Amino acid sequence: MSRYPEAVDVVIVGSGPTGAAYARILSEEAPGSTLALFEVGPTVSSPPGAHVKNIEDPVDRADAQERSEGPGAGSETVSSPGAVTAGQRRGRPGTYLLDEGYQAPGEDGMPVAAFSSNVGGMGAHWTGACPRPGDSERIAFLPDLDDLLDEADRLLAVTTDAFDNAPFTALVRERLAAAVDDGRPVARRVQRMPLAVHRRDDGRLVWSGSDVVFGDETRANPHFTLYDESLVTRVLLADGRAAGVEVRDRRTGDLHTVRARFVVVAADALRTPQVLWASGIRPTALGRMLNDQTQVVYATRIRDAAEVAAAERAAEGATGGSVGADEIIDGAISERSGVSWVPFTDAVPFHGQVMQLDASPIPLADDDPVVPGSIVGLGLFCAKDLQWDDRVAFADDELDWYGMPAMRLHYTLTDRDRAVVERAQAEIVELAKAVGDPIGDRPFTMPLGASLHYQGSVRMGETDDGRSVCSPDSEVWEAPGVFVAGNGVIPTATACNPTLTSVALAVKGARRIARELSDAEPLLMQQTNISV
Repeated sequence: MSRYPEAVDVVIVGSGPTGAAYARILSEEAPGSTLALFEVGPTVSSPPGAHVKNIEDPVDRADAQERSEGPGAGSETVSSPGAVTAGQRRGRPGTYLLDEGYQAPGEDGMPVAAFSSNVGGMGAHWTGACPRPGDSERIAFLPDLDDLLDEADRLLAVTTDAFDNAPFTALVRERLAAAVDDGRPVARRVQRMPLAVHRRDDGRLVWSGSDVVFGDETRANPHFTLYDESLVTRVLLADGRAAGVEVRDRRTGDLHTVRARFVVVAADALRTPQVLWASGIRPTALGRMLNDQTQVVYATRIRDAAEVAAAERAAEGATGGSVGADEIIDGAISERSGVSWVPFTDAVPFHGQVMQLDASPIPLADDDPVVPGSIVGLGLFCAKDLQWDDRVAFADDELDWYGMPAMRLHYTLTDRDRAVVERAQAEIVELAKAVGDPIGDRPFTMPLGASLHYQGSVRMGETDDGRSVCSPDSEVWEAPGVFVAGNGVIPTATACNPTLTSVALAVKGARRIARELSDAEPLLMQQTNISV
């Protein structure tokens, strides 16, 4: 007997933060509706979708990351010291790279385009940064954008005070502000980075993954079921409208059909258009306007840190020790970290993420012990010049690891893009000098695709003008009842981390489905086929 239902009201493809947002909003606003969520990867954390940083045992955490790496499991990652700056083509822990098709001849490509295959998707591995878009990053045709962003804050449990007790955080912001705040509106000045992280009553940090977005409301919903190791191979249509999905059970290899009134494809910005293509849903804009954020990184050591720390200890009656370079780990944020935000503006077209101690994607110090929190990693993310021909394309006669149409990335930096990156390289040096004493001769530009912030491939539009894939409610123009979700829906060029925005857009789409379901009779299904 199949572990899948014969029919549900809504199928959700993908268990990342936006797929989880659809499940949460529908559980809250359409509680009698039946929901099935399919994820191609395994469950690697508890509760399902939890961030792997919440796994205390390092061996168990590493195992969860490797199990998220799909066909790339076992490959070396950038956790190896120096792998990034050496230019080695490696994915981050918990991700795997596109093995071919990442760079067309004569183009820049995305050499380190990466994926995660696990319950929670990339949301089980992300940094948790949730800044709000500003200026041209905002979607002008959504008058309710701020209300939607507020709701996304709720679902992701965003806070700004989790690291207030980390050393030097106020000092870092003060020095950054002195360098960049002049002439900026208050909302776009240097400030704490909004993060999807909170502290429990016992003081322990808890990072938000899809489990937090699901919430108790979804987990307690008797009409919701999550199926892992389940590959949705195509969306089924009837008379041009969503009718269900075809799903392959990766445990048995069997292929099944699940009927549905609505289908939400939230696979990620590269695999969502892949599912649509495989389904014969091929609007002109599918895969087009693909964009990412070129990332420039640098490091600095806080000036006079020992003296400042001594003064703070004396004032607080506290004691502290030093930290060695072995505690500086790629991509992690420790209890001693602080995270500051330099917002994007149209005049300064990059977003700054300033992370203390071990939060930088490159090793920062290997020479001598340093004062805890005094090593600061700086990252500037550059907004892309949008181009129609930057795209993910698919081949009907070639298949990938999962038997889906193979993807080919076409991606080129424009002269304006290169000028913005050059400007960011100069700006990050000035920021490093403002905070302290720069480490290293010059900043490093990450390989393209390293930000993991791919956008635009199923972009939203105000009207069906051939330049967008979906409506302001995220419904695919040419396939009613089919919705798309994730960073690929964002139609603007952004420099800020996109997750908060994509969850906000998912809220809008889920509310639209909930309204339609409230006016419809429940879709009958065979309850005996549901596995919880």
